[in-house]
Amino acid sequence: MGDLVELTRAPAAFSIPGDAWSGVAHAGPGASRRQWLMPVASTCLYWSGMAFNDWCDRRVDAEERPERPIPSGRVSPGAALGVAAGLGATGLGLAALVGGRSALAVGAPLALMVVAYDALAKDAAVGPLTMASTRGLDVLLGAHASPATAWQPALAMTAHTAGLTWLSRGEVHGTRPEVAAAVTAGTLTVAAATAHAAWHDPAATRATRVAGVGLSGAYAVVVGRAQARAAQQPTAEAARSATRTGIGGFSLLQGAWLARRGRLLAAATVVGAGPAYRALSRRWSPT
Repeated sequence: MGDLVELTRAPAAFSIPGDAWSGVAHAGPGASRRQWLMPVASTCLYWSGMAFNDWCDRRVDAEERPERPIPSGRVSPGAALGVAAGLGATGLGLAALVGGRSALAVGAPLALMVVAYDALAKDAAVGPLTMASTRGLDVLLGAHASPATAWQPALAMTAHTAGLTWLSRGEVHGTRPEVAAAVTAGTLTVAAATAHAAWHDPAATRATRVAGVGLSGAYAVVVGRAQARAAQQPTAEAARSATRTGIGGFSLLQGAWLARRGRLLAAATVVGAGPAYRALSRRWSPT
C-alpha cells in the first residue's frame, strides 16, 4: 500500500477537492447537491495521472530518481500502467454518475490532457500550459452544467499551476533565478487578482470579503516566499521545496475563491487539509 501511495503521490490529492468545490460554488444555487462529490472523481483522475507519469518516466527515473517505485522494483511497469488505467476509468465513471453527460464532456478532455502531458508535452515548451489546463478543467468540472460561470477561479488555478510546473522543472538539476523570479511575480499577481475579486464581489458579505482577501494574502506570503527563496538560491532543493509549498498553496487559493462565494465551511475544510498534506508529505513525496 505504501508503494501505491508513493506511486500516485497520494498526499498531493489534498490539493484536489478545492478545485471542483470552487467550480460548484461559482455555478450558482442551481448546482446539484451531488456535485459536492465531484472531487472524488477528480482525485481518481489525478492519481491516474501520477501513476501514468511514473510509467512514462520509468527510464529517466532509473537514472535520476532510482528510489521511485518503478525503477526500485517495488512496482512493476505493468502494474503501474494498470493502476493508471483503472483510476482513470473510475474517475470518468464517477464524473458521469455524479454529473451526467455535461460532466463527462469536461472530464474526458481533462483525462486527455493528463495523458497528453505525461506522454508528450512534459518536456516541451507547452508543458506547463498543458499541465495548467488540467487544473483549470478540474474547476470547470465542478461547474460543468454552466462552466462559464467559473472562469475566474479556473483561470487562477491555471495560472498558479503553470508557474508551479515551470519551477518544478528544476527539481533535479536546479532552476534559474529569472524563472523563479517570474513565477514569484505570477503568484503575487494571482493573489492580487483573487483578493480584488473577493473584495469587489457585490454579492459577498463583509465577512466573506475579509476571508477572501485574508486567504489571498496568506497564499501570497506562503507560496511567494518559498518561490522567492528559489530565486535567491536556485538550487534543486530550493526548487523542490518551492514546488511542495506550491502544491500545498492550492488550498489557500481555493479557500479564497470559496470564501468569496460564502462557502466558509468548505473554505475552512480545504485550508484545514493543509497540515495533513504537510505531515504526509514528510513521509511520501508529493512531487
